[in-house]
Amino acid sequence: MINLFEYQNKVAFPKEHFENLEVFLDAIWSKREKSSFYNEDENREEVQHFIQFLHKNKELKSNKFVGVIHFENQTINLLPKIFYNGTDATQEDVKVINSHVLWWLSYCRKLRFPNYLSGLNSQQADFFEILIYLFSKYTKELLNSSVYQRYIEIENELSYVKGCINFNEYINQNLARGRNHKVNCRYDSFEMDNPFNQCIKSVSRLLLTATKDQQNRSNLNDIIFILDEVSELEISSEECKRIQFNQLFTDFETVRDYCVLFLENSVSFNYKNDLKLFAFLLPMEYVFEDFIFGFIEKELEEVKVKSQAKYSLDEEKHFGLKPDLLLFVNGKKIIADTKYKMVYADTTDNKKGISQNDLYQMVAYAIRLNATDIKLLYPNSVKNNVTDLKTIEILDALADNKKITIKAHQVSILNNKISIEDLKNNKLTTVFDCVRLQLKQELEDIFNNIS
Repeated sequence: MINLFEYQNKVAFPKEHFENLEVFLDAIWSKREKSSFYNEDENREEVQHFIQFLHKNKELKSNKFVGVIHFENQTINLLPKIFYNGTDATQEDVKVINSHVLWWLSYCRKLRFPNYLSGLNSQQADFFEILIYLFSKYTKELLNSSVYQRYIEIENELSYVKGCINFNEYINQNLARGRNHKVNCRYDSFEMDNPFNQCIKSVSRLLLTATKDQQNRSNLNDIIFILDEVSELEISSEECKRIQFNQLFTDFETVRDYCVLFLENSVSFNYKNDLKLFAFLLPMEYVFEDFIFGFIEKELEEVKVKSQAKYSLDEEKHFGLKPDLLLFVNGKKIIADTKYKMVYADTTDNKKGISQNDLYQMVAYAIRLNATDIKLLYPNSVKNNVTDLKTIEILDALADNKKITIKAHQVSILNNKISIEDLKNNKLTTVFDCVRLQLKQELEDIFNNIS
């Protein structure tokens, strides 16, 4: 097992497989679905961003993605940089890190987790195996109680009239050929073989090629057996996203969101002599942004939040602005921007971790949106917890010297005291309750402490 932390450590990879891995990841990048997790530049770029290949010493270094890659019987874990403490991670460390990623994802808008969010009671250390466990367990239990059915328009030849007659087909194909006893009909039928069930079946088969866990394989095979009458069709993530449910089937929204997550961020295909390879990868900076948005929306009732609202900088609307979060607290407008960056307690740095480009960006947001309070939110890490971050005050000469205040904050998203026993005996919601309360208090203090 190889553990790579974003932009941190380097690990040697077997020379005989080094070039093949690079070709494999290039193929994954070109095959990936154009996900909402990727920005426009990444959707256009054709050079893969997952791993840096250092050819001189045949070493690997992770970029900004977290997840797992299965290649040549090797598991490569890509882990968040905020957990790197200068040493390699043990299997127990990886489990603890995975639990954090799952907790963050539980607040993300792009995924609804089952209410019993647990999954680490099993022995999986692989982040992807845990996600498969959650999906397969929840989906199997749901299908055992109720299989989703919907009305589908059917065209068929019948010996009796059902629905409405397709007269054109009947005249051309039946009446003209002496088969007037057969009637071409068009009717609605309550069918199990519909796009949603086809999507579940397709995703289950995809995951079967990747999982090595026996419980996961059993759950996935049970799902496929339940959906035996459903057609074997591949459904894209965009098609899956468009599936809507009435109030009788809201439980299936969780399954749909899991399917979208797997379809957008997973790649599995035959590669060189039918070897099954798999990768599941998420860009961490977007996970952090989505987590903060979801946390504020769910936990801070007095704060109204908009995410990724689009504005134009110029009158002709050629240049866009898209702040991460636009908040309204007690009638006051606040711009918050998530910065998934490491913050260091460097007394020689007068900028205190705020980059020049970030400052320019925040001033543009403030002027365009007529806001005077800007909050930069950075994650804490296992090594560096900085309480004294920079406050910058800027006078806008074009607005009667109105003061723009930019304040950087490091927020708590880690629980450094988690043990494996905690994960085995408790749900994640229980394990992370102390961090939830701490983060909630921090954000309330940040948003209430404005000029």
